[in-house]
Amino acid sequence: MEIFTLNTKHLQKVYFILLITQLFLSCSGSKTKTNAIRKNVDYLIEHGQLNWQKREDSLSLARASHFIGLAHQKRPNDYQTAILYSRILFTRALNTNLKPKLRDSLFYIGSKISKEATLSHTDFKSIYNLSKGDSTFKLYSSIADAPENLIPGLYWWATNQSYYLFTRPVIERINNRELLEVIMHRINSLNPDYHYGGTSRFFGRLYTRLPGVDISKSEQYFNQAIAYHPNYFGNAVQMAEFYHQKKGNREFFHKQLLEVINRDPYDYPDSFPENIFYQKYAKYLIENEAALFE
Repeated sequence: MEIFTLNTKHLQKVYFILLITQLFLSCSGSKTKTNAIRKNVDYLIEHGQLNWQKREDSLSLARASHFIGLAHQKRPNDYQTAILYSRILFTRALNTNLKPKLRDSLFYIGSKISKEATLSHTDFKSIYNLSKGDSTFKLYSSIADAPENLIPGLYWWATNQSYYLFTRPVIERINNRELLEVIMHRINSLNPDYHYGGTSRFFGRLYTRLPGVDISKSEQYFNQAIAYHPNYFGNAVQMAEFYHQKKGNREFFHKQLLEVINRDPYDYPDSFPENIFYQKYAKYLIENEAALFE
């Protein structure tokens, strides 16, 4: 019996050691797996950003969308990755070869991603949780107090949503007007130059798509954007597309787009990827000028 007792005690020690070893290896394996996932996501983000820097090329833009989209799926709470993906989707949606339904879907998804990233950000939630009133009032008041680091999320949320709404019934645009204005007024108060006069360009577009609004307000905002950022082709191209087309100014439409076409986008390194796109878009608008002014 003594020998059996001794062997039993010995076995118990062996089992204990094996159990501890197994737990250690399990934790070590879990840690290794976590590190591998993290490195994989970092790889996706890195390659997505590299392709995004060459977004004037359609293939690079598609690759950026692929890599950053996968990274966003694996790391949905990463604010910077979410906002970049939203911006990529917006850029893809401007492709003139896309079918309208696909274009609208990209704008909608881009808006949703930026909205969720902004509303779930700890800086926003801390403001929202201290706000009083119903949910709508709390949302608007929190946006009105949002800090500067949330500008990208707010901007791409509103920009994607506005483009999506342009093809929706008028009542939807009217119902969303206040929200969009609250967002853009907050950005304008923090950084009016954001994205090459983005808020002025935004209001220039918006006020051509709302009933009962004096269209001269659109002209004022577009002129303001061009005055402060004349080397960003998007300001002039969007003024032609939205304001001059709405106003029926075919001569000014043609002239403004032709000026963009005759400029060299590589003269402006900070914005040349967008400038290349808007130069191509200006050519597309001129090619379809007759149909646009029917």
